[in-house]
Amino acid sequence: QVQLVESGGGSVQAGGSLRLSCAASGYTSRAYCWGWFRQAPEMPREGVARMRTTGDSIYYVGSNKGRFTISQDNGGNTLYLQMDSLKSEDTGIYYCAANRSPYCSWGLIPSDYIDWGQGTQVTVSS
Repeated sequence: QVQLVESGGGSVQAGGSLRLSCAASGYTSRAYCWGWFRQAPEMPREGVARMRTTGDSIYYVGSNKGRFTISQDNGGNTLYLQMDSLKSEDTGIYYCAANRSPYCSWGLIPSDYIDWGQGTQVTVSS
């Protein structure tokens, strides 16, 4: 049974940092695309960053580049998102997702991803 479990969310003041983790289990393929999404209150879910479990195809959406860093452990079992210089507009629920395909599709569109974690809340106060 495929499972993604996020952790590491919390409350932080603007300018602070948080590190999110996503533990994957149940995947039989060692190569797939996975990434981070967030959903602010009353807003659609949007992509943040993604990469392949092979360590390549790293992609950041818009203003996240330079502030956020996506990475994974050597075994490709845990995905991380290091978030620095956090802003109030970064507030939302952060989800980890995977597409079970060995390749990442163009961009970072939620409907391209099949498996989702339960999400972890990030609150940034100004």
